[in-house]
Amino acid sequence: MRLSDEEIRRMTLAAIAELGKDAGPDEIKKVVMNSVSKLDMNQTSSMEGDSGRIILTSFGLNKTGVVAAITKIISEIEGDILDLSQKIMQDFFTMIMIVDISESPAGFKDLHDALTAEANRLGIKIYLQHEDIFRRMHRV
Repeated sequence: MRLSDEEIRRMTLAAIAELGKDAGPDEIKKVVMNSVSKLDMNQTSSMEGDSGRIILTSFGLNKTGVVAAITKIISEIEGDILDLSQKIMQDFFTMIMIVDISESPAGFKDLHDALTAEANRLGIKIYLQHEDIFRRMHRV
């Protein structure tokens, strides 16, 4: 899904109106991201103009098989990992991926649901966001 700068601006102003003029940037961003996610869940990754690329961010206590579990789900939906950065810091791991699902028979919601279930099983956090929205949100 592609959102114009004007659509992001309107969502941001609506978030400010909802939260009040004393709301901080992080609070506003969270409300806007929730609004976009609701829109996003109703769309498929194959929409015209959609890059089909997703930013996946995950973190938590490191344990054997965390990366394998995440990449297995991406493989099962026929997603393509375009870039991956992973770091272990003592007992914690962080991982960021760019995943292309434009050729996947599964949509964003399918991937989101599968990864959420796996994150709950592993006791970690996984966040997904369309690359297009990610880029726009960092301009707000």
